Amino acid sequence: MIDRRRRLAALAGGLAAGLVLAACGSTADSSSSGSGAGGIKTGEGVTDTTITLGVMGDRTGVFKNLGDALIGGNELWVKDVNAAGGICGRQLALEIVDHGYKADTAKTLYPQLEPKVLGIVQLLGSPVLAALKQNLIDDNVSAAPASWSSEILNNPNIMMIGTTYDLEIVDGLSYLQQQGLIADGDTIGHIYIDGEYGGNGLRGSQYYASQHDLTVQEAKITSTDNDLTNIMTGFRGAGVKAIVLTTTPGQTASAMANNAALGLNVPVLGNNPTFDPALLDSPAAAALDQLYVAASSAPFSSETPKAAEVAAEYKATYPNSPVNAGAQAGYVEGLVWQAVLERACLNGDLTRAGVQTALKSLTSVTTEDLVAPLDYSVPGAPPTRGVYIAKVDPNAEGGLTEVAPLFTAPEAAGYKAPHQQS
Repeated sequence: MIDRRRRLAALAGGLAAGLVLAACGSTADSSSSGSGAGGIKTGEGVTDTTITLGVMGDRTGVFKNLGDALIGGNELWVKDVNAAGGICGRQLALEIVDHGYKADTAKTLYPQLEPKVLGIVQLLGSPVLAALKQNLIDDNVSAAPASWSSEILNNPNIMMIGTTYDLEIVDGLSYLQQQGLIADGDTIGHIYIDGEYGGNGLRGSQYYASQHDLTVQEAKITSTDNDLTNIMTGFRGAGVKAIVLTTTPGQTASAMANNAALGLNVPVLGNNPTFDPALLDSPAAAALDQLYVAASSAPFSSETPKAAEVAAEYKATYPNSPVNAGAQAGYVEGLVWQAVLERACLNGDLTRAGVQTALKSLTSVTTEDLVAPLDYSVPGAPPTRGVYIAKVDPNAEGGLTEVAPLFTAPEAAGYKAPHQQS
């Protein structure tokens, strides 16, 4: 992240300039494009005192537990930044809306939110991102997606936080093979939701299979299919040695229960949204011991110092909220936005165009190992290729124990994302 001394200097400069303006009798906020406090160019969502960012999350849909934790992480980041003096002489504020993981609801909410914000610190869900893609481009709104499909990286306004679903699977399968759980020539199964999320995870399986002579048994489902018995029975007949899931947590429960009941008992690898700690209280709880999860951000129980700090702050602030890795993921969304805003401040431009310029200039955003260092300078490329590998553990807070810290598979280096330009 930008050097601390430069941040403090920029902050001090903004405050000093604000005092000069006050001495001259200027108290008006600057909300339209023009010069604001500190001589900073401003536009939508930015006044002399406040930078407002949007959140389009899920508090009532199929990912509501993850969504609540993500929003909690966003809010903790805002609290911490404001307590330290804000950014560019301004305090941060969030405008939060709940789309319930419904694209049509998001389309209705977006026009109400867009004029109020500089950008979006969290935009959850592949269907929602697909529905709003052109809106983001037309309005030049930068958004950090709580969705990790590499298919969306052809949108210049996307600020990907971490790696993508396809690379999560490449890394995860490589980890399983390094552990001796699969071998070249094996058959694996992949259950995936029809759409961008599921299809992108499948892309990772197909790529890894091409590198290791694996056969992939593909099973496409919808987001509302919750009984996977027939698919798992088919996998048993095909002799799969491992199963990959790009599914909802409820579908993960069905797959894991059948993995045990049908006697497969093979390792199962899931993308980061496939697990919810609530599964530990479900009928499938006893069958979750074979589930591995590949994710860009650290599990809630991680002993990485920053992850542990965020976890403690989250529990103290939200004692009755869901405990899962969304807390750290939401916080790190904020940290990346912080790096972008600090660079934009140094550039003297807190407009939406200024945010875009700042983002594309960042080649190594660090987040104290909440995610791997991020490089936004290559159009269409995932900003990192590293993940944490975790395994279900009912004794761990958040239900996952880290088994591989910031793991990057050798195969991941050679993978070219769909819209990667170099």
